[in-house]
Amino acid sequence: MSEQEQGRPEGTAEQEAPPIFIVGCHRSGTTLLRLMLDSHGRISCGPESGLLADLSRLHKRNLGYMRNYRLPDEYWYGKFGEMFSSFKNDYARSKGKTRWADKTPKYALSLDYILKLFPTCQIVHVVRDGRDVVASHRDRWGYWSALKAVEKWPRYVRAARAAGAKLPPDRYFELRYEKLVGDTEATMRRLLDFVGEPWDADVLQHDKKPHDIAGHYAGFVASRRAGAGAPATAVYRNRVGSHKRELDPLLRLLFKLRAQSTLVELGYS
Repeated sequence: MSEQEQGRPEGTAEQEAPPIFIVGCHRSGTTLLRLMLDSHGRISCGPESGLLADLSRLHKRNLGYMRNYRLPDEYWYGKFGEMFSSFKNDYARSKGKTRWADKTPKYALSLDYILKLFPTCQIVHVVRDGRDVVASHRDRWGYWSALKAVEKWPRYVRAARAAGAKLPPDRYFELRYEKLVGDTEATMRRLLDFVGEPWDADVLQHDKKPHDIAGHYAGFVASRRAGAGAPATAVYRNRVGSHKRELDPLLRLLFKLRAQSTLVELGYS
């Protein structure tokens, strides 16, 4: 047993360093950030889990039955958190890491529950220009996905920001995709300072590190880097502002009607 494990109270769902949850609307850069953090010498950030969103619904549906056991609600939060943390810690140890992070975009809608399971966790919310998010949905999954993203993007952003507003500054970090790809090192230095980890230059070379990723994603990124105008670097920047050339009049109009207020609130022009 490591020194870190020996110092951990028995039965707790937490680890000495709090878990990190990366959330944000799909196509906002959460996978890029996940791979960068996973390249850090101490942090393991594996594939999306999805489990906690399902567990949240299951927990709520069965809460009445669970209360028949006359155990406090906090007991169940602790037990479920302990279960999730156990496999995350096992996975981190298998990679030679000492701390785990989780990247699951849809957890932006389940943060109230996650904060009950992990009351000291740190939330990293990745935000991207919603118009580019819609353009990326269209590019990746087609026109119908882009139409749905017009509603989806502000809903995810509002949910994550509402949860973050209840947290102290050392628990919630809002990271802009445009800064991540435009000034990568400075942005990652700020993020690592936020999570209390030392600087590790390997986060700038995530493409040279091993990760557990789906084969289709690896192929997609390779083709994107090889595309016209894409730089041969770990982080490509040519998707910033993609909405200017990829959104048609209908998508532009729908976005203005349904998501413009969120765009303005975030300070995008």
